[in-house]
Amino acid sequence: MTRLSVNINKIATLRNARGGNFPDLINSAIDIINFGADGITVHPRPDERHIKYYDVIELSKILKKEFNVEGNPFAPAVDDYPGFIALVEQIKPDQCTLVPDNDSQLTSDHGFELTQSGNALEPIIRRLKDQGMRVSLFMDPDLEQIKLASEIGADRVELYTGPYATAWGSESAESLFHQHKEAAQLATSLGMGVN
Repeated sequence: MTRLSVNINKIATLRNARGGNFPDLINSAIDIINFGADGITVHPRPDERHIKYYDVIELSKILKKEFNVEGNPFAPAVDDYPGFIALVEQIKPDQCTLVPDNDSQLTSDHGFELTQSGNALEPIIRRLKDQGMRVSLFMDPDLEQIKLASEIGADRVELYTGPYATAWGSESAESLFHQHKEAAQLATSLGMGVN
């Protein structure tokens, strides 16, 4: 079944650029749910460039629909930001999506390379699942990497679609679409969900 979770980071970016609380992030999340979305996604970063620590806390108090919190599991505490794992353990969202980003990236631009990070991620995945969170990994549509995601215990994968979006309308779009489709089909056959 297809379900829609709306990422509200850009609403926070606009609010932060204007100063104050307009647009109101909490009211926007409520409106999005009332308009029919199945959940809300946020991606807090240590530099708090959009979603702030207190936003995540407030959203966790009011959301009655699915809450997905994305971020780098290795992000440390910085100023008011408690570190990603400490944050999700505090609020226990429905889903925690682990993403291999860093502060120098404008946005997430690649998936995990699990031959390098799988051993470090496996105990984190188990720890989060033991606390009742579903765990998704941000992945490139590479079939071997999707298999490894299953082997280390991921419940879901979120496929990085940046190259496909860039190729839209070009001759390479079709082959990239099929690459993503095959990765999604493999993940599903391995018992994982696909975001």
